[in-house]
Amino acid sequence: MPSISPPSFTLRRLFLICVASTSFSSSIYAQDLTADQVSTVKQRLQEGAQQSWELGTRAQALTEYDSPSYSVTNGTKVPPPTSSPPGSLDEVFNITKTVLEARTKAFANVTGPQPLVANDGSSADPASIGVAVLLANWTGQGSTDGVDYAGAAQSQLEYLLTQVPRTSDGAISHRVSEVQLWSDFVYMVPPFLAYYGVLSNNQSLVSEAYNQVKLYRQYLGDSSAGGIWKHIVMGSTVPPDPGHWSTGNGWAAAGMLRVQGTIQNSPFPNNFKTEMSDLSNWVTEILNGMYPHLRSDQLFLNYADNNSTFSDAASTALLASAAYRHALLNKVHTQLPNAERSRLALVSPTNSSNSSLGHFDQNMWLTPVVNPHQFGIQGSESPEAQAFVVEMQAAWGDWVRAGSPGASSGTQVRASVGSLSLALLAVIYSVIR
Repeated sequence: MPSISPPSFTLRRLFLICVASTSFSSSIYAQDLTADQVSTVKQRLQEGAQQSWELGTRAQALTEYDSPSYSVTNGTKVPPPTSSPPGSLDEVFNITKTVLEARTKAFANVTGPQPLVANDGSSADPASIGVAVLLANWTGQGSTDGVDYAGAAQSQLEYLLTQVPRTSDGAISHRVSEVQLWSDFVYMVPPFLAYYGVLSNNQSLVSEAYNQVKLYRQYLGDSSAGGIWKHIVMGSTVPPDPGHWSTGNGWAAAGMLRVQGTIQNSPFPNNFKTEMSDLSNWVTEILNGMYPHLRSDQLFLNYADNNSTFSDAASTALLASAAYRHALLNKVHTQLPNAERSRLALVSPTNSSNSSLGHFDQNMWLTPVVNPHQFGIQGSESPEAQAFVVEMQAAWGDWVRAGSPGASSGTQVRASVGSLSLALLAVIYSVIR
């Protein structure tokens, strides 16, 4: 007998009825991006993502949202299944195939280890695509499209470990030409190292992922500012930036959670208990340092503690995503009310009689956002900001389906919900999202 799919309107009505009947705060779920709106956000992301880190962040966001069972941050085992990946990963694999085809042409007459993207001034940003490349190789994509994913991933790894300058104590530079450390690095490189280590059963490589985070925290963490991170130290290729860039703090927190999730869901978490505890504590440090700077508009400033800078929805979305992931991975719920206020501010209509969204333009580009190519000024149409929205939606959805752990009354879902009703809500939400 063929299945019949009810109209999404009916499902949404049923969802809200269930919310009301189980003592949920209905306003939370009434204010959310629709499936069509998220689809448009993803379309703008696809159109805009061109640079190495934009492609890597897009691949990660799509994995988290469309194929959560292949994401390291939601409790599923690593390594994932080796065969029959879902069609929802096709867009991710299209990214990796396109990147590696361009790489093959660029390095046709070059020997020795090379990054995944040619002619990139950053040694770290090309590695952001590395997890997706490893996943493509692990699931056998190379046998069907003729791309050497394993060789490219190994070359990227060797490039990072042997060709990139380091500090005297071993921190891998974010830049190729000189030693310079950026907070962005923690999202780009350590998750790749950790995932490579688990897939190859190389615990030393997993340790190196942790060690790089530890070193970067030592250089960039600012105890005088409550533990939030500076943006750039050392070097002169790009002028050092000791300010507390909000997006940089989001990069760092999200990257640490991906490293921890990789370890926690690996075959050997018991060998890394101290490391996982440190990573959790360091994420707490950033979130607890950042959220006191949340503005009355529920957004962060581009530089969290610099009132002369502008409100930035991009970092706001990324940090909210990190707060939901932190709650799921580590049962740390302190900043959930703030994250929920930020999420609602980003996805809510401008007023009750207007369907337009206050923080998206008519084409569903997030606004206001920092210019991703000039981090000190306001920009528009930021691909990374679009990816952060998708990651926020994915993290929030995973949190809801897990039973909204740590929710409190008032700003969030109340914890006293019957398990049957909660399961029904999760099923309905998974269909309508």
